[in-house]
Amino acid sequence: MAQRRWLQTVARHTLPLISSNPTSSLKPLPHLLAPISLKSLLSPKPLQQFLYTDLTLFHTRSFSSNSRDDSENEEDDGEEGEEEEEEDYDSDNNEAEVDDVTVSDMKREYSAEEKEAEAAAIGYKVIEPLLPSDRFFKNREPVFAVVQVGSHQFKVSNGDCIYVERLKFCEVNDKLILNKVLMLGTSTQTIIGRPILPDAAVHAVVEEHALDAKVIIFKKKRRKNYRRTKGHRQELTRLRIADIQGIEKPEPKVDPKQKRAVVKQQEKVAVAA
Repeated sequence: MAQRRWLQTVARHTLPLISSNPTSSLKPLPHLLAPISLKSLLSPKPLQQFLYTDLTLFHTRSFSSNSRDDSENEEDDGEEGEEEEEEDYDSDNNEAEVDDVTVSDMKREYSAEEKEAEAAAIGYKVIEPLLPSDRFFKNREPVFAVVQVGSHQFKVSNGDCIYVERLKFCEVNDKLILNKVLMLGTSTQTIIGRPILPDAAVHAVVEEHALDAKVIIFKKKRRKNYRRTKGHRQELTRLRIADIQGIEKPEPKVDPKQKRAVVKQQEKVAVAA
């Protein structure tokens, strides 16, 4: 069918060239340099030899009976697409406004009182930077505490390392006091706050500000051509627990065999002297 249409178009344009008296309505093609004979047209050679390369003169026609319906559907789809783009634009603007607000909050300068108030609301207090000469960390003791930092609770003991959401007004190697202590406990006793223990405190040191692993957020609305993919990395702060105060710490138990060995060594040293 396609070859037949191509042949009809070629014959329509080449007939004026072949005939002795061409009509004024038909003009010769500028791309055909030499006239074409009927024998060459009727020969079984491929039709591409007789066609010129400029295909822009041929206008495509739709042979389907539902061309009008298709155009109407395309218009409807275009309107729906414009509405979706407007909704997406509005949502993107709202998100941009929220991001601008958060960035402005981070860039805002805080006074010392505001810093202390916000840190106390989160549950910590900055003391001073850690010096190299400070012996801040102690041996691990059989004491645990449950502390609240922001909206998260952690069970900690001496020497533990915890990751919390990024703390604003502290730098690396700063000493902190975690004020919101909910529970203290040892192997012999447990103290529960209602809801907080006022005399308890957990000392910690800021070790690092880091980023968590990336989380992919994918949104989709079916039949709406709406898909959004975003990534998020939460900012974290790593704390090292140094000391827990507010409870009597049990004395470490010593094995009686070790006591005897120490006594014998002391006796030997006295006899030798």
